[in-house]
Amino acid sequence: MDGIAKYLSSDIPVLQIVWARYFFTVVITLTFMLSFFRKQLVWTSKPKLQITRGLILVVANILFFYSISIISLAKALTLVFVAPLIVTVLSPFFLGEFVGYRRWSAVIIGFLGSLIVIRPGFLEFNIATLAALGTGFFYGTYIIVTRKLHTADTPLLTLLITGVVGAIILSVYMPFTWVPPTSNQWLLMTGIGLCASVGHFFLILSLKYADASKLAPFSYFEIVPNILIGFYFFGDFPDGYTFLGLLIIVGSGVYVFIRETSLKPSIHVS
Repeated sequence: MDGIAKYLSSDIPVLQIVWARYFFTVVITLTFMLSFFRKQLVWTSKPKLQITRGLILVVANILFFYSISIISLAKALTLVFVAPLIVTVLSPFFLGEFVGYRRWSAVIIGFLGSLIVIRPGFLEFNIATLAALGTGFFYGTYIIVTRKLHTADTPLLTLLITGVVGAIILSVYMPFTWVPPTSNQWLLMTGIGLCASVGHFFLILSLKYADASKLAPFSYFEIVPNILIGFYFFGDFPDGYTFLGLLIIVGSGVYVFIRETSLKPSIHVS
């Protein structure tokens, strides 16, 4: 999805690409539910939380698609990887999950890793890098809200509502930013919606059965296809500082995961 969005951003406005992500998510999810899960097409039991979740993800998508239109996929995603650390910061306040001083230390170290990638004062600091960091913050918040919804609605209903919220909001702006796509661009925009539908369905499903802080580090696998796509299609390859920052951020997130796993039995007992 990221690779297609970056490719389209050279000819299509970012807001239009984000609109396509939501519009085709609604089309695909609604078609699937009408065909196989009609009984799940009911109104949510937590509308405010669902709408809030949808709004948060809209902001995260806009920020990320903007960032990858300017900087490399690998650099943008590396900065977005602060999201699992954001989950760690917010989970005690919103999910009641315990976070000790060691995991707080991991969060601080992970933030230092992001500074290595950005290198303020050594490189030109642009809005795109700030947008990537903002994406990490909003995506971490999104995971927290998704976890709070895990007992409220089915994953498919949550996915549909998220798509509807984004599609409605962005459709308001389309008359002002619309660029007529070619047939190939329409196909690619549909592909973005398909990737978003399948990927976020699995994300919602996973958060239904496991704690947010435990699952968050698994998102680091995304960097592998991201680097390959960026190098093969756009000629971008991370420099040494980006790899170093990535190693620090991922290491911090993995440490949080290990602490979560080791403390899980005692949390259940208490």
